[in-house]
Amino acid sequence: MNVAESLAGAAPEPFWLRDPARPGAGPALSGALTCDLAVVGGGYSGLWTALLAKERDPSLDVVVLEAGRIGAAASGRNGGFCAASLTHGLENGLGRWPDDAHTLERLGWDNLRAIAETLTRHGIDAEWEPTGEMSVATEEWQVPALQEAADKAYEHGWEPILLGPEAVRAEVDSPTYLAGLWDRDAVAMVHPAKLAWGLADACRALGVRVFENTRVTALRTDARRLRLTAAAPSRRGDRASRQLGTVTARNVALGTGAFPPILRRLRNYVVPVYDYALVTEPLTPAQRASIGWRHRQGLGDSANQFHYYRLTADDRILWGGYDAIYHFGNGMRPALERRPSTYATLARHFFATFPQLEGMRFTNAWGGVIDTCSRFCAFYGTAYDGRLAYAAGYTGLGVGATRFGADVMLDLLRIGLAPGEETERTRLAMVRSKPVPFPPEPLRYGVIELTRREIARADRNAGRRGLWLRTLDRMGLGFDS
Repeated sequence: MNVAESLAGAAPEPFWLRDPARPGAGPALSGALTCDLAVVGGGYSGLWTALLAKERDPSLDVVVLEAGRIGAAASGRNGGFCAASLTHGLENGLGRWPDDAHTLERLGWDNLRAIAETLTRHGIDAEWEPTGEMSVATEEWQVPALQEAADKAYEHGWEPILLGPEAVRAEVDSPTYLAGLWDRDAVAMVHPAKLAWGLADACRALGVRVFENTRVTALRTDARRLRLTAAAPSRRGDRASRQLGTVTARNVALGTGAFPPILRRLRNYVVPVYDYALVTEPLTPAQRASIGWRHRQGLGDSANQFHYYRLTADDRILWGGYDAIYHFGNGMRPALERRPSTYATLARHFFATFPQLEGMRFTNAWGGVIDTCSRFCAFYGTAYDGRLAYAAGYTGLGVGATRFGADVMLDLLRIGLAPGEETERTRLAMVRSKPVPFPPEPLRYGVIELTRREIARADRNAGRRGLWLRTLDRMGLGFDS
């Protein structure tokens, strides 16, 4: 079977969103409402903010406004790797905030544990599997980097297992593996859409009003409150959206990810980058035996252009990553979620990694946007005299880090805090600083495309970074895919 045949019939939609457990759409906003806290965005960032706000202060009147369906954007399209890291990996955190590194690692672990506890407390079945994650070296130049990563992890309280070629292939059998680093504690696998749906149900159970198909189009001050105007999503052929109503709130939290923010100052800090994934048909017992993978850990290779992959609950393989595509002018539209050339590349790489699975078919192929910033992990801030808070720029690690970001936003809004009280979170340099903004177009597109080409060239040249990438490294902008 060739690559084209393996992809024939693959549904062009996220595997997770085809789950029979997907709930029907909730109501849209109608008329004028008032509340204590309005949350814009019904993905992980917004849902965690609403849930934690009610847990801090059950008397709060909280409203969530989602432009489409709950979990239909990044929260229902990702690989389901729920990581403890708040900084997109220990190395990124050490390079940017060395004085806070131990604190950030501890807070990240506390955050991951709190997510597991929340799922249990609210009865959320998100197919939680605390399997850990294993990074694998598939080229000789990647092997020393795994040893360096292990040494740094030991210094900061983690205890990953470094595996040689025979040991790593005993875990997962691929002829491409030369070494592995398995961190058994830092990552859990989840069904990402079920996590979003479960968080929404938990919010509703606590009294949060959740509105779907309600796109916020404007924000303005109204005396000492903020007024949000909302409209129904535009449909093809419509010249204007139909206005649905308004929400007047004492505080607003923005959790819109890669989508154009209603706060203009954020527009140069976040770019939407498209990521793509495939899912196979379920493995047969013989196929599963041929690759091992008894511990079901998440996997990622160590190239700059890397793949991430994992097993689903019914023993399919989700295989994603490698290409990270930016479109001129922060381009975002449904047609960009489909990219046959990337699907074919991913399929070729899949069979090179697991030749024993030759003949498998893919049942789903899709794409979605990642909210990327220049420091690869979230940034935070306030506007409107502290009445609005935001968190954005998770760069692919939002499954876990959005809960921490929600707590930061609530701290910044002073919800549940005494007058003048600071928290450990708001004292962090990470929370008090901003990433370097992206340049305007057309320079933005040129810089990102040049970086993408240089990353690919580094992978072809045994990891050696050229002048452009070394310059970015010195500026604290050390891109990978």
